[in-house]
Amino acid sequence: MLAVEPGDGMAAQFRRTHPDIPLVRGNGNALPLADASTDLLTYAQAWHWTYPARSVPEALRVLRPGGAIALWWNTDAAGVEWIAEQSRRTSRFFGLDVPREQQRAARTELADPPGRRDFPRREIRWSRRVPLDTHLANIASHSLLLTSPEDRRTAFLAQERAHLLEVFPDGIVEEVYDVLLLVATAP
Repeated sequence: MLAVEPGDGMAAQFRRTHPDIPLVRGNGNALPLADASTDLLTYAQAWHWTYPARSVPEALRVLRPGGAIALWWNTDAAGVEWIAEQSRRTSRFFGLDVPREQQRAARTELADPPGRRDFPRREIRWSRRVPLDTHLANIASHSLLLTSPEDRRTAFLAQERAHLLEVFPDGIVEEVYDVLLLVATAP
C-alpha cells in the first residue's frame, strides 16, 4: 500500500493518522510510480482534482495488465427528505440550478471524458450519526462554501443550523450518503 498526496497539509494529516503507510508526493496527472507497478489504484473523493485527459492514461500506465482503477464519491442521498430540502436551500442561497442527476452524470464524465474506458457504476448507501457541528463543518469544507465570501458563508451556515435543529432537535444529524463507485480494469 502506498499513498500519493500533493498538498502539504493533507500529507501532514495523513502521516499523523497513518504513520505506517508510505506516502509519496505527487498527483494523479503525473503519478510518481513505475510503469505497470500497481494492481489497484483508487481515488476517493479526489478524481475531480485531476485532468482526465492526463490522469486516465497515467492510471493505465502504472496499472499492471488486469489491474483496476476505482473512483468513488460520497453523494448526498437526495431521496431523503431533509437532505433534498437542504440541497434546495443551498441551490437557492447560492443561485445554483443543477439537478442531482446531472451532477452524477458529470462525475462519470469526469472519470473518462473521451469514453476510452468502460466504467461499471455501483451505488452503495451508508449513513452515520454526527453532532450538528460536525455536519456543518463538513458542509463548510465543500468548495462552494470555501470560495464564498466569509460573511455569506457564515450567514448560510447559521441558517442551516436553525433548519437542522428543527429536524434534529437533539443536535445529532443522521447523514445519509450514496457512494457512487466506478471501477475499470486495465487491458
